[in-house]
Amino acid sequence: MDKLSMKMKMTVLNIAMLWLAVVIFAAPLARGSIDQSPKAVEKWFKELRHGKEKMTKLHFYLHDIITAKNPTAVRVAQAKITSKSPTKFGETVVLDDPLTQGPEPYSKIIGHAQGIYSFVSKEEKSLIMILNLVFKDGKFNGSTLSLLASNPFLHEYREMPILGGTGAFRLARGIATEKTYAANVTTKNAIAEYHVLVLHYRL
Repeated sequence: MDKLSMKMKMTVLNIAMLWLAVVIFAAPLARGSIDQSPKAVEKWFKELRHGKEKMTKLHFYLHDIITAKNPTAVRVAQAKITSKSPTKFGETVVLDDPLTQGPEPYSKIIGHAQGIYSFVSKEEKSLIMILNLVFKDGKFNGSTLSLLASNPFLHEYREMPILGGTGAFRLARGIATEKTYAANVTTKNAIAEYHVLVLHYRL
């Protein structure tokens, strides 16, 4: 086996380990006012039969800051061919992006998007994203929503499925729609607008 093949295999292995780490550790990232002990969760499930499903609408902005003194998104891996790929195929980024009420950098922070994304298409600039939306303000403080989605970010709108959540969003399902609000081609910094429709239970 030549050195190039070995390096490629090690890169793939490292990326796989990063994805696994995000899946394992995503749920415990948020701790707020909601009791997440085993007894509290069991009680919640026992009361679920009396609960009613409701729909909640959320609207916020995600700030993906790559170029700054204190970046919120950091490249952690890339393939040998990434630098020559027009779609950045093989690049992987870890993020802890602030979620704000408005698009301005000084707008109130309501939470963070914590997770990982990789460039996965050779045909267009497109990401696969694992995101944990961690809410840290208001009635959803301590709750999370989990997304696993494809994101062809040059499209006007990108639809992303919500696969679950914690806290107030236990057993949640829904759709998050993302639209690029602003992007700087030089710094690669971007602001994305999110509209979220989520079904969850009110006990």
